[in-house]
Amino acid sequence: MSSFTPSILGNLRVPLDVAATMRAIGEGKGRQALYRERAPDALENLRQVAIIESTESSNRLEGVTVPHAALVRLVRENADPAAGDRPEGEIAGYRNVLNLIHERHAHMPLSPNLLVQLHRDLFRFASGSGGQWKTVDNSITERRPDGSVFVRFQPTPAWRTPEAIDLLHGTFAEAEAQGVADPLILIALYVLDFLCIHPFADGNGRMARLLTVLLLYRHDYEVGRYVSLERLIEETKDRYYDTLYRSSQGWHDSVHDPMPWVAYFLGVVKAAYDEFARGVGDISGGRGAKTRLVRQAIDRMIGDFSVSELHQRCPSAGLDMVRHVLRAERDAGRLEVSGYGRGARWRRPPVAAPGNRQRTG
Repeated sequence: MSSFTPSILGNLRVPLDVAATMRAIGEGKGRQALYRERAPDALENLRQVAIIESTESSNRLEGVTVPHAALVRLVRENADPAAGDRPEGEIAGYRNVLNLIHERHAHMPLSPNLLVQLHRDLFRFASGSGGQWKTVDNSITERRPDGSVFVRFQPTPAWRTPEAIDLLHGTFAEAEAQGVADPLILIALYVLDFLCIHPFADGNGRMARLLTVLLLYRHDYEVGRYVSLERLIEETKDRYYDTLYRSSQGWHDSVHDPMPWVAYFLGVVKAAYDEFARGVGDISGGRGAKTRLVRQAIDRMIGDFSVSELHQRCPSAGLDMVRHVLRAERDAGRLEVSGYGRGARWRRPPVAAPGNRQRTG
């Protein structure tokens, strides 16, 4: 019941496309220091946006949602959750743990005790079993459109969970120390095994995503600070669940194939580095840099939006700059607005269908 047995690691074959993905991630990692020196304003903007997106997406994947205004209050303003409001409590807990990882990752040696502590903090504001291993067996299920429930995977039973977690950390540490595979591969395998063990009664998916950020930091992959890995997973959640299902089959007997999951996992990290590079772009400082920040934020908006919603995606630009760019984009015909004042909504003009275009010759 491990991805770190010789039968799995020794027979792991990395396809050419996955190897190319790993090279691209390495190139992105190599540019991190340049980005910090070249575009600190852009990075600060990306950081502020990522913390909100990460907290929102990781919880939404588990069905935990709050109104957007409450999300901003909890994450950006670091407010306490409303008393007795469990969704707000879970949002605030995720915010705290993610911030802790960003700030203290260098001082957080991976261990079973660390997992328990992070899980306790994750559920600090929510009643439940935060900070202890599951005491009842759990199942990973899928409710289908006809109302039937399909068991996608049966995790490690509760009574074997502490032993399984100890084994995971021992074999992972040994594989890291011996360098038996690229650290990116080992991180993906760790996350797969954690999810197959499913050691907690609640919060396993969120813990897996938090641990992903921490494990990447351990090997100097900093992209999780600036781009929301959780959002990228949410945007590809069908593939997330499908590859987990495929790679978990046979896991209890260590005869599973981890490569579908590994390929997906590394694809998410590469997509984050690609987005990281686009977010920095050609920014070199000055007023033009702020304009590009706002335009990049506009490009990422879906549907119509308000000035304040746009500003939340580029907080370092300032409201006056946001309004200036919006007016310029409207005057250039790239945006349109309806309503006035705080109720104004901005959107891209609809693109005429090919059959509706006027013939010119």
